[in-house]
Amino acid sequence: MSAARVCALSDLEQDTPLKVEVDGVAIAVVLDSAGEVHAIGDTCTHGDISLSEGFVEGETLECWAHGSAFSLRTGKPLNLPAYEPVPVFTVQIDGDDVLIDPTLKKEV
Repeated sequence: MSAARVCALSDLEQDTPLKVEVDGVAIAVVLDSAGEVHAIGDTCTHGDISLSEGFVEGETLECWAHGSAFSLRTGKPLNLPAYEPVPVFTVQIDGDDVLIDPTLKKEV
């Protein structure tokens, strides 16, 4: 599959996750404070909670329910209770379009 348009770059608010779905895969898209766009799996590996409802701080996305923070770059949990990483997807920017291929996991 090729990358699909998930939103416009102008739709993203800094440090505010946006939940999108591509081919049944829920993804949290984040524009960080440095202006970089990240895409990670939207489901917390600890409690089946939507990460896009969480909080962005620096390069992390924290689950609102139990406080596990995940790296936006690697998907790895940085604290308990989560110990399994979430997938991280490659993001392409084409003009104002944000493109993600849910089958193309980012190598970290």
